[in-house]
Formats: sequence, structure tokens, C-alpha cells
Amino acid sequence: MTPNPVVWFEIHVQDMQRARTFYESVLQCTLSALKAPEGEAHGMHMLAFPGDMTTMGASGMLVKMDGVGSGGGGTLVYFACDDCAVEQARVEAAGGQVFKPKFSIGEYGQAALVTDTEGNMIGLHSLK
Repeated sequence: MTPNPVVWFEIHVQDMQRARTFYESVLQCTLSALKAPEGEAHGMHMLAFPGDMTTMGASGMLVKMDGVGSGGGGTLVYFACDDCAVEQARVEAAGGQVFKPKFSIGEYGQAALVTDTEGNMIGLHSLK
């Protein structure tokens, strides 16, 4: 396995517009529509987070797919922030909830845990 092995993530949603509004509001970014692939994945509705294949880190998307629910699972995605308190402050106005406000993770910086409008928990991470 290579260092930093995560190359993609998907956050499953039930209401794509509601989820889009939440993430664009909290992370201050624009999600882009992706064409659903042919074959077994046909019929998926997908919105991608901004990505740059030439830099470190993974990009990903929101996905609405028949038979796949949203909500708590076993995987937690952390979004990079300059100061995670800034994004955390936008969560409730965007329809989400703050689960654990900004807290120290020692030499690794700061983090906050929040829940989106679809019941998914995500992390916000910053070095300060």
C-alpha cells in the first residue's frame, strides 16, 4: 500500500439538493454535477467536490443511489480547513448539527465533528 492510501470518498445522501446546500454553505465551495456511468452504476445522481489530481489529498462526491442509505456508518471523512471553527460555525445555519465542537488532537492540530442534513457525521480538521 502507498502512503496516504485514500484516493476517493463518497457521502451517500437521500435529498441531493438539501445535502448540496449544506456542504456548499459550510465548506464555501461549489459542487459539480458528474454524469452517471453506464452499467450497474447507471441512475446515480452525483455531485463532486472540487478536486485537483496534481496535489495531495483525496476528492470525492455526494451520491444518491437507489438502495443505499445515508447516515452513520463506520467511516468518517475529514475535510481540511484553515481553522475548523470557521466551518463549524456555519453548520447549524446550514441545517446540520455540531456533535463535538473544535477540540485539540495534540500535535496533529484541531478537529470538530458535525452531522450533515442527511445524518452523516463528518470531521473538520485544521492545524490551528
